[in-house]
Amino acid sequence: MARVLSIDYGKKRTGIAVTDPCQIIANGLTTVDTPQLLKFLQDYTQRESVERIIVGQPKQTNGLDSENLSRVQAFVANLEKTLPNIPIEWWDERYTSVLAHQAMIQSGISRKARRDKALVDTISATIILQGWMERRK
Repeated sequence: MARVLSIDYGKKRTGIAVTDPCQIIANGLTTVDTPQLLKFLQDYTQRESVERIIVGQPKQTNGLDSENLSRVQAFVANLEKTLPNIPIEWWDERYTSVLAHQAMIQSGISRKARRDKALVDTISATIILQGWMERRK
């Protein structure tokens, strides 16, 4: 089997998570500066077999599209051209940042470490991927 990768796209930086090759566990991979994201994904998919990419779809709490959606859609259009053989799916990412902060608190991460936005982005990408995996079962 190949890995599934998820993306929590942000204007400045993007969180990335990935499954193990057997698609049993979702793990945070890294946070990438968004301008370097396509290059990072090209390099990663050359080293690792990726079956599918899950992209967080930014929505407001009322279900309407967020202002970031147009940026994410433009990125996904470029991603589809860059990696045409890897299917891309959308996943509602509402509340992932809140859940990421809660997970950090519950795990005992210090208040100072919880201010690390890159860590929040990586955990958010992991939550997106975990949600996708649970729905698939």
